[in-house]
Amino acid sequence: MSIDTYQAKVKSNIWKAIAQSGLPLNAIPMEQQNKFVDHLADNLLVMVNELLEDVSKSTSSSKAVVDLEDEETVLWEGRPFLSLVENYTITNERIKVITGLIGKDIGNYELIRIQDIDITQNVSERMLGIGDIVIKGADASSPTIVLRNIHDPQEVYELLRKAWLAARKKYGLIFREEM
Repeated sequence: MSIDTYQAKVKSNIWKAIAQSGLPLNAIPMEQQNKFVDHLADNLLVMVNELLEDVSKSTSSSKAVVDLEDEETVLWEGRPFLSLVENYTITNERIKVITGLIGKDIGNYELIRIQDIDITQNVSERMLGIGDIVIKGADASSPTIVLRNIHDPQEVYELLRKAWLAARKKYGLIFREEM
């Protein structure tokens, strides 16, 4: 479900609650009422996301990160905004996408297979500080993967780009462009 859909459902429920409460809002201009409901919905979504983050942190075990050259190290772990069933892990060798709450599906995407990384954000995602990272590559099973609704996508993009370049350097791969 997209962020816009979540926002629309939350706003709808806020308007229903206001109507059911019987509060006289005639004195407040409609533009200010809309601003208030929009602000309330955005803050409510952020709070729910923080609660989901706390729940996912309490259910996952803590892992020690070993900093050895030949071992795989975790560089970043995260999940989509308002999601309990999807988790992302970026290591110095791959991107791991884990989906499922009870049963788990784990997809791995090797960093050396990446050909391009982009960030996409719409207006509502920019307001919430989230965005999608689109990764295109030469992996036959999934040529494109999307890390959806990532918090601070620019920071994750830069971390991923540096890991990508380091992995290519480690394995002696170079970029060649056709003209």
